[in-house]
Amino acid sequence: MLVINEQDQQQLLNMKEVIDEVAHALKAFSEGKTETPLRYVLPFNNENKYLVMPALSDELKIVGIKTVTFAPENPEKGKKTITGSVLLSDYETGETLAVLDGNYLTKIRTGAISGVATKYLAREEAKTLCVIGAGDQAQGLVAAVMAVRNIDTVHFSSRTKEKANQFADTVAKKYHVTTKVFNVADDAMEKADIIVTATNSSYPVYSRSLKPGVHLNAVGSFKPDMQELPSESMLVANKIVVESVEAAMEETGDLKVPQDEGLITVNSLYGELGDIVAGNILGREDNKEVTLFKSVGLAIVDIVVAHYFYKKALKNSNKNHKIC
Repeated sequence: MLVINEQDQQQLLNMKEVIDEVAHALKAFSEGKTETPLRYVLPFNNENKYLVMPALSDELKIVGIKTVTFAPENPEKGKKTITGSVLLSDYETGETLAVLDGNYLTKIRTGAISGVATKYLAREEAKTLCVIGAGDQAQGLVAAVMAVRNIDTVHFSSRTKEKANQFADTVAKKYHVTTKVFNVADDAMEKADIIVTATNSSYPVYSRSLKPGVHLNAVGSFKPDMQELPSESMLVANKIVVESVEAAMEETGDLKVPQDEGLITVNSLYGELGDIVAGNILGREDNKEVTLFKSVGLAIVDIVVAHYFYKKALKNSNKNHKIC
């Protein structure tokens, strides 16, 4: 059994490869070739939550489970809000193949899913990216967007300006792009071609209308009482795309709140990202469309990414993996 930690995954990662793997997983999901039940949530210690997410696919011949803990008061203790792990099992025997650090894997998975969405929904000539949020998930989103579009300018906005400044410096050096930090998210969005939101906010993080031609990836709101996006964005968007219609309508306030307000119904959703990958429905059709991808995550994608790292770890026997 391999134990593949964050450092191992960083060394093994090729984001373009992961985006391709994730696209296959999303396609299989939308074709009904996976077993991906809605996540099971157990509350503990007041506001903390324990999330359990099994998944398997006979088509992809993979099986595994992801567990995540969400502890909103952890930053006050100098700890991460979200921690987790992924256990990958052998499809034939059921034996444990690997245990992977879930924090880094989640960051890469979240980014890669939005990378697929950006590939199919953002304008080809998109140059300016706006990032709202400066945490771990935002890092994966930037990496994925950079992998599929030729971005030359990145705008940042975050509640913690110090973190935004540090993140901007890191991105500027790593990707050789121009960066700018804004105090107000609305200002950061003004000239953006692609927007990503990755916060733990329970309330909308911006107030301006989405301009024609923009694409937005929203990943931060993963509970019914969390809403990163103003409800108006759902009315402005020409296409609202999700990984799973069932999960999205059940799990995120970005959709549940406007639904409760009577602004949208399930029929307001354009479709699933996997159906776009499969060619069953079209992605972006013109340069004026406003496209919105709302992500809540899919356990089958976590397992596919875990399997990707496992395969690469086996091929890199000279890496320092712990074998139990």
